[in-house]
Amino acid sequence: QVQLVESGGGLVQAGGSLRLSCAASGRTFGINVMGWYRQAPGKQRERVASIAPGGVTNYVDSVTGRLTISRDNAKNTVYLQMDSLKPKDKAVYYCNAERMGGIYWGHGTQVTVSS
Repeated sequence: QVQLVESGGGLVQAGGSLRLSCAASGRTFGINVMGWYRQAPGKQRERVASIAPGGVTNYVDSVTGRLTISRDNAKNTVYLQMDSLKPKDKAVYYCNAERMGGIYWGHGTQVTVSS
């Protein structure tokens, strides 16, 4: 099993920044793609960004240029640098990891952006 723990969420004003972290523990050998998803109130969970072990990244169009995903494979940690935040970015952000056919989720961290 893989355990994922997110941190770094909070309240920020529009235009501000936050940095989310997600640390993986347990059976971390063989973790493949890691990513960030978010779920706003009343909406479905959506993929925000993902990153492969070699560093190839993918973003949803609405965050391109504002959010940056990165990972430290030695620390089994993935990050999401969030800049120029907007009220529409308010959501619970979840970390996700794929390992040997299994999909693992963290419990989420709340991000609130005030206008």
